Amino acid sequence: MADADAAADQNSGGGGDDDENRVDHATRVDHLMDGLRAFGANYTEFTRRFATWLGLHTTDAAALVEILYAEDQGTPLSPARLSERVSLSSGATAILLKRLEQAGHIVRTRESTDRRVVTLRSSPDIRPRAEAFFGPYAERMAEAMSAYSPQEIQRFEDFIGRLRSTMDALLADEYRDGGPAA
Repeated sequence: MADADAAADQNSGGGGDDDENRVDHATRVDHLMDGLRAFGANYTEFTRRFATWLGLHTTDAAALVEILYAEDQGTPLSPARLSERVSLSSGATAILLKRLEQAGHIVRTRESTDRRVVTLRSSPDIRPRAEAFFGPYAERMAEAMSAYSPQEIQRFEDFIGRLRSTMDALLADEYRDGGPAA
């Protein structure tokens, strides 16, 4: 972050208020990024606790959460799409799905006119358990969001969308092979 502050100083030409505004902006950006990291860590912790609560491995619980979320959004996942979402190879995803299916947490269906396409669905038994676990989370998040106007929520949505597309592009390009391109 020191580089950003130095760049702000260099570009300001030494004007007092501009310097203060740039430092204030940089500080706010730092606080915002820290808040996003902390939110991500907390979300990961919720998933870890969901795993413990169900007696699952964390990766299995993360996959189950993705399946449940996709169903809630009306866009159920295929195994390939789940593999992308949880960053596993197709082979590792197949093994994970077998565990979830054997535990009675998911079912694989063939809903498409193309019978080769497999759709992942949560089992009738797991949904009430997931709702019991994530119910307080959903209620508190809705309460927190209700403090903001629809226009503010739209701005947040635009902001998060831009950050997500930036990260997607970085992962697809510069970090495609595991680290930044040399």
